[in-house]
Amino acid sequence: MSQQQIYPDVKLFVDGLWCDGVSGYAEPIFNPATGAQIGSVAHASIDDLDRAVNASRDGFEVWRRTSAFDRYKLMRGAAEKLRERVSAIAEIMTLEQGKPLREASAEILLGADIIDWFAEEARRSYGRIIPARSGAVQQAVVREPVGPVAAFTPWNFPINQAVRKISAAMAAGCSVILKGPEETPASCAALVQAYVDAGLPRGVLNLVFGVPSEISEYLITHPVIRKISFTGSTPVGKRLAALAGGHMKRVTMELGGHAPAIVFEDADVREAVRLLAAAKFRNAGQVCVSPTRFVVHEQIYEEFVERFIAAAEAVIVGNGLDETTQMGPLANLRRVEAIESLVSDAVQQRACLRTGGKRSGNEGFFFEPTVLTEVPLSARIMNEEPFGPVVPIARFSTFEDAVAEANRLPYGLAAYAYTKSAATSGAFGAAVESGMVSVNHHGLALPETPFGGIKDSGFGFEGGTEAMDAYLNTKFITEHHV
Repeated sequence: MSQQQIYPDVKLFVDGLWCDGVSGYAEPIFNPATGAQIGSVAHASIDDLDRAVNASRDGFEVWRRTSAFDRYKLMRGAAEKLRERVSAIAEIMTLEQGKPLREASAEILLGADIIDWFAEEARRSYGRIIPARSGAVQQAVVREPVGPVAAFTPWNFPINQAVRKISAAMAAGCSVILKGPEETPASCAALVQAYVDAGLPRGVLNLVFGVPSEISEYLITHPVIRKISFTGSTPVGKRLAALAGGHMKRVTMELGGHAPAIVFEDADVREAVRLLAAAKFRNAGQVCVSPTRFVVHEQIYEEFVERFIAAAEAVIVGNGLDETTQMGPLANLRRVEAIESLVSDAVQQRACLRTGGKRSGNEGFFFEPTVLTEVPLSARIMNEEPFGPVVPIARFSTFEDAVAEANRLPYGLAAYAYTKSAATSGAFGAAVESGMVSVNHHGLALPETPFGGIKDSGFGFEGGTEAMDAYLNTKFITEHHV
């Protein structure tokens, strides 16, 4: 079957119907492995957004009155639909995003697990009774859904970024307008279809695409929308948070990172290299929690560097549809140019290019796994999130030096450390400024655990019970019995 036959032209989903935008405009979609157009995605106009807002308002009135148990059952049904369709959706995701099929399949299956977990949380959004000072008074705290939600998601994990927002919101009883990524729209559409086929009422979930700035400015300021959830870059997140703040809208912001990976002198070097290489080159480094600044103790620095170069050179880069591929292409030409610029800047500042450093192949947007050493702190790659398969490796001598580097930047999304010492592990976890810290493994982004950052990396969490709080209002009711 050809790629053109596999990949669908993607429409908007508004008020229970798949439809073209009023303008009729559709943006082309390209396969990053070939550069060829494979489909198109409809754009929403203001009229389309009006319909989505009205549908979301009506859907909220239905969904908020749907019992937590019935919400749970429907969501579990959507999770099963995803699992049944994993092979077909994975192929679509690989075509539009580029990641290897096994990574796409893993993302979809994790997405189903996320739906399941939040479905269970729908039944556990408890209130409480507060003992009163008088026997004639009853004091109750109840949790109520905040209202219609506008959710904005990126292209790097087109299902898992969307499913976290949708599932938490729907579990709480909220309706959602999802502004999906124009680069990878069909994966989002397949997720929405799973909810629809599970029996979701009209208007509870709507999907739109279009000009990001136009959609965000319209939805965030609209009085019907009561909650904003955004995943993307820090500069854009700050603008959207400021816009939401002007209208007293609640926000969750999962923004950029520049995760330090500290390898202490007592670490298992072989295991650290194996795990860090797998984490770094997953999704071609286009992961917000990807380890991006490797800081290695001077006693093991040379061994680590040599082993990591070997690991990078062993990565099989190719079309994600090929079963042997371990790393696919970057998402688009813009990412290739951005990585080229970062590498060029580092080399100009006398960094040592140890392997990689350039595009590969004669089609698509592939970039070689790249290792840089002796990179000065003034280099852009030491200060800007690379979002690609490039690894700068620096050395340190003391624990204090390592912590200082880990905390140097205004980001605080994820941090990693490798050590056999419980004391060092505990001290690092306490000292590092990060929303998430993982030691001797990469155990982030599970459905039941908080996922989010501090400082310029965002506000709020999208996993664990903390994610539900963002979609629930707390109401205190005190009653005197006459």
